[in-house]
Amino acid sequence: MEIENKEVKFGGFWSPKNCQARHKVAIIIPYRDRKDHLFTLLSYLHPILQRQQLDYKIYVSEQIGNGTFNKAIVMNAAFIYALEQDNYNCYCFHDVDLIPEDDRNMYSCGRHPKHMSIGVDEMNYVLQYEELIGGVLILKTEHVLASNGYSNLYWGWGAEDDDLYYRLKGLGYKIERPPLKIGRYTMMKHKKRKPQLWSKR
Repeated sequence: MEIENKEVKFGGFWSPKNCQARHKVAIIIPYRDRKDHLFTLLSYLHPILQRQQLDYKIYVSEQIGNGTFNKAIVMNAAFIYALEQDNYNCYCFHDVDLIPEDDRNMYSCGRHPKHMSIGVDEMNYVLQYEELIGGVLILKTEHVLASNGYSNLYWGWGAEDDDLYYRLKGLGYKIERPPLKIGRYTMMKHKKRKPQLWSKR
C-alpha cells in the first residue's frame, strides 16, 4: 500500500497541497478476517478521496478474538477514537467489501445523513428497501452524537443499520442519497454467511 500511495502519510491520512479542503473526513472501516478485501478497497479508495481533494484519514477498526462479531461496537469505538484525535466534520462508515464505481459520489457531508451505496452490483443496483442505510454511510459529528451512534445490542451481521435509520428519522433527519447512476458500488466476492435473524442481547 505504501508503494501505491506514496503521498499518504503514515497512519493513513492525506490532505491536498494546493488548497484548503472544505471537508475533513474520517473513514471508518469495520474489519474482520478480510485482508485481501481491505487491501483492494484501500487501493481504490485512496485515489478517489485524493481526486475529490478531501482532507481525510482512514481508520481500520478490528474486533479481535473469535467471538460473535459486533459491527456496531467496532464502529462506535472507532468514532470515539477519531473524535478524540482530530476535528473531523464528517464520518464515513464504510464496509470493507464495497468498491465505489464513480468519482462523482462525493465522500463529504451534507445537511442530513447521506447513504452512499444506493446501488450494489450484487443487488442489481437496486435499493432493496427505504430503511437501508448500510454499506457506506456518511454522518456529520452532530448526527452521530444526537443519535448516540449505532446500538451495541446487535450481535452477528445486520440490524444495527436499520436501528440507526429509525433513530435518525425520529430526530427529524431525512436520508440523502446520490442519483442511482452515481451511487454505484461493486461488492467483492466472499463466502456468504447463512442468513439469520439478528441477535439482540
